[in-house]
Amino acid sequence: MFRNTFQSGFLSILYSLGNKPLQIWHTETNSQHEESHVTRVMDDNIKSIVVEISSPDIKSTYITCPSQLNRTLGIKLPILVLIVKNLKKYFTFEVQVMDDKNIKRRFRASNFQSSTRVKPYICTMPLRMDEGWNQIQFNLADFTRRAFSTNYVETLRVQIHANCRLRRVYFADRVYAEDELPPEMKLWLPEEKKEEEQNQK
Repeated sequence: MFRNTFQSGFLSILYSLGNKPLQIWHTETNSQHEESHVTRVMDDNIKSIVVEISSPDIKSTYITCPSQLNRTLGIKLPILVLIVKNLKKYFTFEVQVMDDKNIKRRFRASNFQSSTRVKPYICTMPLRMDEGWNQIQFNLADFTRRAFSTNYVETLRVQIHANCRLRRVYFADRVYAEDELPPEMKLWLPEEKKEEEQNQK
């Protein structure tokens, strides 16, 4: 999907304020649960429109990118960043990568798991989240090396399950300090915005 795109710096695959934030994503909801939904809502903390994925059944309610199951992302940037809100409910996401042995491997991070488990094709790990909004930085190159003793080549697919709110999902060529990030990649909280405006006066 992005394999022939020049990749450096940042590459965003979801931005909640865009016209069609889920344009390249497939949405799956559990029709047996009326509460299951993937929708845009206004978040009171950041006074911004965000994508909410919510369901009592996390397995069957998710978004996955690319939307076609026979396509892959082909993103070579090794750092995956999720700007995500902790809704104090079960939440999990999964990333499928290709390594230098031409093997597809998966990483699954969940906030309800307490230990890391590595099997030949999947590594499941606990995800610790602070209250409110979080910036999760996932170093795919480092994780691939540590879990499978192979080298990361590219990301094939990203799947994000209930329950969470998303502001942005993007890839980066390295880990950036907060003050190095372009404004649109930061999570602006109202207090920070006020401070920023005051500093500029």
